[in-house]
Amino acid sequence: MAEEAGLDLVEVSPKAKPPVCRIMDYGKHLYEQKKAEKKQKKAQKQTEVKGIRISLRIGEHDMQTKIKQAKKFLEDGNLVKFSLIFKGREHAHTELGYEKFDKFVDELKDVATIDTAPKKQGSKLMMIMAPK
Repeated sequence: MAEEAGLDLVEVSPKAKPPVCRIMDYGKHLYEQKKAEKKQKKAQKQTEVKGIRISLRIGEHDMQTKIKQAKKFLEDGNLVKFSLIFKGREHAHTELGYEKFDKFVDELKDVATIDTAPKKQGSKLMMIMAPK
């Protein structure tokens, strides 16, 4: 019947009793499968890690600008990595860095959650926030 129709006989379920076969154009079937996979991949959104760098001496206006920037990144579905770099004698006052991060957390609590709590790595203090 498949040869008469000019199509292929495709075994759909070989383990079934009796085995299930279908008459179809196999090339067209493969093409449609690849097309569907491509469409699914295109629809997927890769999450990126966006970085925001601040210093301990950041001004209030600059802080608000960084918060707006972080909100935009979070609303786009990206993770935001905050890094605060200590220079010179600032290493002795790491608690001030944690206070700066607390301000960010308070301002962004409605759109984000803390993914990685603030931790010190060398001369950097880092924290990662994820969108809700």
